[in-house]
Amino acid sequence: MHRAPSRLPHSRSAGRRSPLRQLALALGVLALAGTLAACATKPSMPTADATVRSELAPSGKLRAAINLGNPILASRDAASGEARGVSVDLARELGRRLGVPVELVTYTAAGKVVDGAKANEWDIAFVAIDPKRGAEMAQTTPYVVIEGAYLVPQASPIRTNADVDRQGNRVVVGTGSAYDLYLTREIKAAQLVRAPTSPLVVDTMVRQGYEVAAGVRQQLESDAKRTPGLRMLDGRFMVINQAMAMPKGRPAGERYLGAFVEDMKASGFVAQALARHRIEGAAVAGPGGGAGS
Repeated sequence: MHRAPSRLPHSRSAGRRSPLRQLALALGVLALAGTLAACATKPSMPTADATVRSELAPSGKLRAAINLGNPILASRDAASGEARGVSVDLARELGRRLGVPVELVTYTAAGKVVDGAKANEWDIAFVAIDPKRGAEMAQTTPYVVIEGAYLVPQASPIRTNADVDRQGNRVVVGTGSAYDLYLTREIKAAQLVRAPTSPLVVDTMVRQGYEVAAGVRQQLESDAKRTPGLRMLDGRFMVINQAMAMPKGRPAGERYLGAFVEDMKASGFVAQALARHRIEGAAVAGPGGGAGS
């Protein structure tokens, strides 16, 4: 009588996972747990809902103030005449996320941007963080950190930043600029002289025979290259934290704009924009406004 072949007994070791397999599974579980924890703690972007859009772009379009007086942030394209730069890229990306068209409202100086806020000429702006400006508008954490520096005539006896604030020295600044506001608070003995805009600071110093020009390091270095007989002082007299801003009293818009800035830094968007526009002398601000990288 033919018997069917009996099945082999089930071995205990057959159902037991090997040590290497167990280790791999354990590591996988730990990696998954880490990913879930990161997702749970990473701040997320608020939804660009109707309330956010109405507060950031109440007219149905996003009016972005662009300061052409700060070459680190924006300038005019030599060929097309259109505004270009880091702030322009950020404005367009914000408009894309909100699903609204972007209108660039250009200014020649930071002080004029602040005046434009009072006249309701823009919805968002790109400004240096300063307590005085904070009274006029809501400001985010910084996205870019730049340096304020001094420029002097080659033959000047002024050798260090500490030599600037002395009786008899006249320091030229751009009216309403971040370093104008800063030096107005800090300068004790020297005299501040205000040029109409930041790009005119060095020309004003040279033409009038003043002792010092103060401004964004990159702007001053560019001016020194085209104007013989000038030299930069070593170091910096201040760090300028550049942020985005909007009118106060729009909480949903403020939350969204603040989260947008942090996302633009974390994603590499700001760093890529700086590289794309060949900007030197500026660094991406750290998370939450920490030290630049």
